[in-house]
Amino acid sequence: MPLYKEWSPDAHSLAAIWKIEEPEAFFAAATGLTETIKHDKRRIERLAGRYLLQYLKEDFPLLHIYADAEDKPRIPADQYYFSISHSYPYIAAMVSDIHECGIDIQCWHPRMEALQHKFLSREEQLYFRNDTRLITLGWSIKEAAYKWLGRRGIEFIEQLQILSFDKEGNQYQVLLNAIVPESTRQQSITGYIEEEFSLAFTVN
Repeated sequence: MPLYKEWSPDAHSLAAIWKIEEPEAFFAAATGLTETIKHDKRRIERLAGRYLLQYLKEDFPLLHIYADAEDKPRIPADQYYFSISHSYPYIAAMVSDIHECGIDIQCWHPRMEALQHKFLSREEQLYFRNDTRLITLGWSIKEAAYKWLGRRGIEFIEQLQILSFDKEGNQYQVLLNAIVPESTRQQSITGYIEEEFSLAFTVN
């Protein structure tokens, strides 16, 4: 069972990372779901993500996941708040009993340095020092914030602004401004750099 990591971000939340080594049939049988996505990798990622939600919460209603008006995945009555991310072969998921949450995992990409100007301001780029792994973590930080916020059309540079980026032991602590028309909210985000990927997560 390739469970890479499992932890509790706070008293009301659970999170885990899974490395896909099983065939698609394993996840289909475990969840009772079938997928019609044509791309093999995308299909197994989707099934594995659902499997991981149910691993974290046995009673998670997989059949009732839907997208709200902002395209944020939800379940009826917000029985749980949740977030899923995949970067093959890794899947990350987070479930909270009472709070909105967001998680993002990203394996290393050789072009990340060249793409950083698309999601990091010039000031933010100074935090990451043209280091591909740190830049990838920067992407994960903003993706986790985007999923937590749950709003369509968010501009990563203009509306998700990193205010501080500090390393504490083996993790990074980030303070971010989430700017939406009706308010500005500061959110704390935790990040990690592992051997094969970056990970960031946040919960209210």
